Amino acid sequence: MSLLANATIGNIAGGSNTIVVEKCQLYFLFHSESELSNGVRGFLYFAALAYCFIGLSAITARFFRSMEHVVKHTRIVQEIDPCTNTIVVKHRKVWNYAIADITLLAFGTSFPQISLATIDAIRNIGQVYAGGLGPGTLVGSAAFDLFPIHAICVIVPKAGELKKISDIGVWLVELFWSFWAYIWLYITLEVWTPNVITLWEALLTVLQYGLLLLHAYVQDKRWPYLSLPIPRSKRPEEWVPMEMPPGRKGNSDYDEYQKLPDTEVAESSEQFNRTIPDKDNLLSIWKQQFLDALTLESPESRKMNNLCLRIAKLFWELLCAPWRFLFAFVPPYQIAHGWVSFILSLAFISGIAYIVTKLTDLISCVTGIDAYVIAFTALAAGTSWPDLMASKIAAERQITADSAIANITCSNSVNIYIGIGVPWLIDTLYNFFAYNEPLRIENAGYLSFSLLVFFATSVGCIGVLVFRRLTLGAELGGPRLWAWVTCVYFMLLWLIFVVLSSLHIYGLI
Repeated sequence: MSLLANATIGNIAGGSNTIVVEKCQLYFLFHSESELSNGVRGFLYFAALAYCFIGLSAITARFFRSMEHVVKHTRIVQEIDPCTNTIVVKHRKVWNYAIADITLLAFGTSFPQISLATIDAIRNIGQVYAGGLGPGTLVGSAAFDLFPIHAICVIVPKAGELKKISDIGVWLVELFWSFWAYIWLYITLEVWTPNVITLWEALLTVLQYGLLLLHAYVQDKRWPYLSLPIPRSKRPEEWVPMEMPPGRKGNSDYDEYQKLPDTEVAESSEQFNRTIPDKDNLLSIWKQQFLDALTLESPESRKMNNLCLRIAKLFWELLCAPWRFLFAFVPPYQIAHGWVSFILSLAFISGIAYIVTKLTDLISCVTGIDAYVIAFTALAAGTSWPDLMASKIAAERQITADSAIANITCSNSVNIYIGIGVPWLIDTLYNFFAYNEPLRIENAGYLSFSLLVFFATSVGCIGVLVFRRLTLGAELGGPRLWAWVTCVYFMLLWLIFVVLSSLHIYGLI
C-alpha cells in the first residue's frame, strides 16, 4: 500500500498544472496529529523513532545478561572413575558454544529485524506484492552489522590488547553461510524466478538455517571427513569470564581459586553459578530492579566536579528512566536459568519493533522519503542496535573474539534465512492456498543493487580482518593508531554502501 500522498498534480481550468500538496492522513495515537504541519510531524516522529532506539539499547543489556545465564546451564552426569571404581558426579554444560552463538546470541540480537519483517509480512498478507520494509531493513542491517559493528569492536579492547578468533574453522563456516545467504537471495530475486518468490523458494530459505546449525556443530566437534582440518586454540571454559564475587576483590584465597586446573575451575565456578536465590531473595532482587530504574543519580555522578557534565548525565538518566522502569517488570535472570528473562526481553524487543514499523510508515508519509531508503538506513541502524551492544559487550568481556565476530556473521545469516525466509513463507503459503499464485517482489531491483554493493564492500571488510590476523595476530584490538585506522575504514565502507544504494533508488545512478 502506498503511503506517499504528499503531492498530486491536477488539471486546473485554463490548462495549467498546479501541484496540490496534501497532508498525510495517517496518525500514530491521535487523529488530531494530522492537523499539524508535515515538518512538525516529521520532527516528532523522528524523535519518537530515536527514543525507541534508546529503548532497544536499554533492553539489550538485560537480554545479554539473561543469555549468559542460559548458556551457563549444566546437566548432572554420573561417571565411573576407572581408578577408584566409584561414581563421580559432574556438571556438564548443556549448550555448545558455537550453537549458542548462532542461536541465542545471533537470533536474539536479530530479533528486532525479524519481528519488523514478520510484522510487515502479516500486514501485507493477502497482497500480491510483498512489503519492502522488512527486506530493505534486513539488507541494510547486514551492512550495518558488517561495517559499523566491526568498526566499534576493533577499538573496544584496551590499547595494545589483542583478541583473536580461537576457532577459525567455525568462523569460516559461519562466514560461508553468511555470504551464501545473500548470494541465495540474489539468485531467487534475479536468476531463478525474477521478481517472484515461490513457496518452495521460501521453504528452502528457512531450511538453510538448519543446515547452518548442523555445519557449525560438525565443524566445532571436528567430525572426520565432514569438517575443515584447521587447528584451533583453546577457548576459555566459561562463555564469559567469571565475575568476582562481591567483597572478594584482592583476596588471596580467590586468586588461588583462579589457579585451579580447568576442569576444577569449571566445576567450582558452576557450583557458584548454580546457587539459586530463595523466593525472598528473588523478590528482593526484583524490588531492587525497580529502585535502580528510578534512581537518577548515582554516588559517582554526585562526585563529578564538572557541573555541565553532571547535568547532561542527569538528563540522559531522566530520558532513560521510563524505559528502565518498564523493563524492570522483566523477572530477574536468576529464575529458570535465565529463560524467563530471555523470552520476556525478546517480547519487549518485538513490541518496540512494532512501534518502529508504525513510525517508519508515518515518517515516509509526511516527508516523502522513500520507505526503502528509511528501511536500509535509519531503521536498519536502529534495529541493529542490540547487535552492536551485544558484540561490544562480548568484545569487552570475553577473552577471545569468537562471539563478538560470530554475532556479526551469524546475524547476517539469520537475517536472511529467518528474517526474510519466515515472512516470505507466511505470504507465499497464504497466496498459494488462497489464490494459487506466487508472491511478487515490487522493488526487487532496489534489493538486488544493494546486494551487489554489499558484496563488493564486504570483500574489503573481510580482507582487512584477514590482513590484521596475518600481521597483528588478531582481528580485534592492537596498537591504538591501527585500530582507529581500521575503524574509520570500516565506516567509510558503510557510507559507500548507503550512498550508492540511495542514489540508485532515486535513479541517479
